[in-house]
Amino acid sequence: MSLKTYSDYDLCEKLVQCYRWMRQNGINDSHSGNASVRAGDRIWVTPTGACADSLQVEDLITCRLGDTIPEGASLDAPLHLAVYEKNPEAQAVLHSHGPHTVALTFNGEDFVPPDFEGNYYFSSVPVITIPYEQYVEQAPEKVSDVLAKHKITVVRGHGVYAQGSTLNFAYKWTCSLELSAKTTFIARQAGTLLV
Repeated sequence: MSLKTYSDYDLCEKLVQCYRWMRQNGINDSHSGNASVRAGDRIWVTPTGACADSLQVEDLITCRLGDTIPEGASLDAPLHLAVYEKNPEAQAVLHSHGPHTVALTFNGEDFVPPDFEGNYYFSSVPVITIPYEQYVEQAPEKVSDVLAKHKITVVRGHGVYAQGSTLNFAYKWTCSLELSAKTTFIARQAGTLLV
């Protein structure tokens, strides 16, 4: 990892914190998901197999737009870089596995949040279908195409990708979608939401 300034270190600390929060809030398990943050043409991404409970700033992998992805970077590093290339506004990308969101989108249909807050942030959340055996090859292009126009998307049966102009926004979109999906699930179980 190559940090140029204190502000870079601070940004990377915030990335590690977000990655830990996703684990602590049940949006990821100990070793799932990935995350990145951008400063200019430099991107710091979580390493492959990262453990949210023990990840340190020094473990992050530095990438640059247009360069070869370094060894040890997350399997999703090409996807993260593709998002930054197609969406100059994106400064952070988070990938999570919120169980309610994943469960409610197995049908492959876009998710329309029925609750006020969810609907306020996302009138509709695009759901992408990628065959599992073709995920690595297809996901960078398909997900980055959607995140060039949307805050968040779901890969059916796999998980959520959120981009934001800050880490805080990417984290907010991630948590807001999972809460909306959880609320929808509870409402269906209670019989107060029939769809």
